Amino acid sequence: MTLYETLKNNLFIMAGPCVIESKDICFEIAERAKEISEKYGFTYIFKASFDKANRTSASSFRGTGLEKGLEILQAVKDKFNVPIVTDIHESYQAEPVGKVCDIIQIPAFLCRQTDLLLAAAATKKIVNIKKAQFLSGLDMKYPLEKVYAAENKQVMLTERGTMFGYGNLVVDFRNLIDMQKINVPVIMDLTHSTQKPGALDGKSGGNPEYAPYLAAASSACGIRGFFAETHPEPAKALSDGANMVSLDDFPKLLENIKKHSI
Repeated sequence: MTLYETLKNNLFIMAGPCVIESKDICFEIAERAKEISEKYGFTYIFKASFDKANRTSASSFRGTGLEKGLEILQAVKDKFNVPIVTDIHESYQAEPVGKVCDIIQIPAFLCRQTDLLLAAAATKKIVNIKKAQFLSGLDMKYPLEKVYAAENKQVMLTERGTMFGYGNLVVDFRNLIDMQKINVPVIMDLTHSTQKPGALDGKSGGNPEYAPYLAAASSACGIRGFFAETHPEPAKALSDGANMVSLDDFPKLLENIKKHSI
């Protein structure tokens, strides 16, 4: 069974730090998150970004860069035998990323970028397209069709909230239902959906205490794929710490999903 077939039929979670801070922190998170995920019956996929090209401020930490980042992601894959997902922001990144990662993620703001979608599709890896904060769930059939047109049928869609005024996101659960009608795996991003973009004087804020409620509600909508950024010390994370789930709270999050799963 391929990874895509597994993800179509089982509970799974993509989890890890927002950005690659170091190999040690990636190893720590991957080891604990995999153990917890397997305990609760989830297929675990390690997530981390080698470059956060969409940080609010130019002075914010962006990551290790492509070459060093892929070395660390490969090390995580080899040591813990887990699939890897990372995002790309430029078309040229797709080919080298596809040699290491099992899933290539398209950031929400870039989900309509045709050349980026086509480059990701050309790798023949799974393409996870995050729904833009300004699009409806039904609108996501158009980015999906671009990947399909490049002869790649391994596509997933991710909900991560909708802009509601300045610096605030809300989750319209109708989008989850509508995207499931497209008949591809649909993922609920439990942490970015609690984000408050640019709300902390050049950084994004967030309300991670809402994540368990989003987990329960999306699980009750039939969602079986989830995304969560996690860290042993979110307050010290170099990116998106304000909306991360602590590793200590990660078991409760998965328990809440299982409790409400239909």
